[in-house]
Amino acid sequence: MNEQPTRADKFSFGLWTVGWRAVDPFGEATRPALDPVEAVRRLAELGAYGVTFHDDDLIPFGADDTERDRQIRRFKQALADTGMVVPMATTNLFTHPVFRDGGLTSNDRSVRRYALRKVMRNMDLAAELGAETYVLWGGREGSETDAAKDVAAAMDRYREGIDTLAQYSIDQGHGLKLALEPKPNEPRGDIFLPTIGHALAFISTLHHHEMVGLNPEVGHEQMAGLNFVHGIGQALWQGKLFHIDLNGQKGPRYDQDLIFGHGDLLSAFFLVDLLENGGYEGPRHFDYKPLRTEDSDGVWASAAANMRSYLLLRERARAFRADPAVQDALAASRVPELSVPTLSPGETPADLRADTSAYEDFDPDKAAERGYGFVRLSQLAVEHALGAR
Repeated sequence: MNEQPTRADKFSFGLWTVGWRAVDPFGEATRPALDPVEAVRRLAELGAYGVTFHDDDLIPFGADDTERDRQIRRFKQALADTGMVVPMATTNLFTHPVFRDGGLTSNDRSVRRYALRKVMRNMDLAAELGAETYVLWGGREGSETDAAKDVAAAMDRYREGIDTLAQYSIDQGHGLKLALEPKPNEPRGDIFLPTIGHALAFISTLHHHEMVGLNPEVGHEQMAGLNFVHGIGQALWQGKLFHIDLNGQKGPRYDQDLIFGHGDLLSAFFLVDLLENGGYEGPRHFDYKPLRTEDSDGVWASAAANMRSYLLLRERARAFRADPAVQDALAASRVPELSVPTLSPGETPADLRADTSAYEDFDPDKAAERGYGFVRLSQLAVEHALGAR
């Protein structure tokens, strides 16, 4: 494949991804700090169209207004020089010890108020830079012991916090959509809103639920042993896929943040197929960590690998959909029939109750003899994912 990333692909990276210094619980950094301006320039050279950031990625925590303004000016100039955009921004409510018990759901009311102000300040900057989506990852919203949290009260405070931020965006005319990012655990033992399903249920209770959606991450759902493709399918179905984080994960363990496609490859294939054909038009955002083993050159090789993996899988997915054998297999498996409503146009429950062909004359034993041919269909997908067809 000779195709190279272009701005039209909408590939984006967080400053915290390529800028990760590879510190882990057992070891110190293996790479030097990366200037955000250098990150913007290098990502642009690789073909990315956008860059995202936490407030503390761009402006060191505790910086005074003079330093803050200086860093913002440099960042804006880099964006202007490269044509890169900022499609999304977020807030760090997890690194500083003040957030040891969370931000929006901390038991300490003063911490909750500080967290809201911290988010508001960066929402102002996000809107100034043209961002359309504001992500909220509750990495410290949770507990290690059930004795520590009144869950109903925590949900009240979580809802109050998101409602407040949504109203702030409206009042300021920012036009920002809010996107919640679910994760089951790490760094907290148990994080509130651990999965796509939990977050969707929570969103339905919000005052401005229409402007709040999801930013699901591959690894986060797979950490819980869940099917990410199914979760994204439901998020799309509910019109709540506002943004997405792509990476790789090998089953239910710690959050690995591998290069996209370097975990469950077949799931990545079906995910790309869904994103390309399911109506999602947002950024393809990579939230990964370059391996701790890599030097600075390896960081940029890993960034390029994310985009190439996506492009390869997109090529394979297109070939899969265009293959006459796949079309035949889909028909034989009756996949298109699932899109046909179970009730006929205008049919009522009473009409169904009166239709003897639906029950009295239906032969379940005969119907049970029919196979669905899913093995053939699945094998065709595997062969296309591997480039064998």
